[in-house]
Amino acid sequence: RLRALLLFVALIIRIRDGSPVLFTQERVGMQGRPFTMLKFRTMVPDAEERWDEVAHLSSVKGPAFKVPDDPRLTATGRFLRRSSIDELPQLLNVVTGEMSLVGPRPLPVYEVEAFGEISHRRRLSVKPGITCEWQAGGRNTITSFEEWVAMDLAYIDNWSLWLDIRILLRTIPAVL
Repeated sequence: RLRALLLFVALIIRIRDGSPVLFTQERVGMQGRPFTMLKFRTMVPDAEERWDEVAHLSSVKGPAFKVPDDPRLTATGRFLRRSSIDELPQLLNVVTGEMSLVGPRPLPVYEVEAFGEISHRRRLSVKPGITCEWQAGGRNTITSFEEWVAMDLAYIDNWSLWLDIRILLRTIPAVL
């Protein structure tokens, strides 16, 4: 079923928005090791080159970048993001050991290079995850990178299998 869903989504993106179907980006993983993170493409193909056009629109204070109504999003991409279907290709990153199901979200290399506090680097002491505390509990309400990092560090300090299960269960209604 998952394979059929992945193929269906890829086909829809290809038909509606053209190639490429996947978006790849260098992210920073455990112990600061870079890896290529996979997502279904939700933006126009030249979105990375157009970053300067939207840099000032970030809703997060600090080195992280998030634009709620990014004008580079495609119509298909809006739905994929709202439903988090765009993140399904990251299951391959989990299978290859670069990511976990739960953990701090992996950040692009340029955001990690902009860390101002040494404590921010502690996020890199565990595998990054597809979902995390802020996605399950504050998805679109977190506006401060400091708050985001505090949630990640609390997760690291209090990690347990039950915490991962709770976050996974809370993620489902958060994305629906």
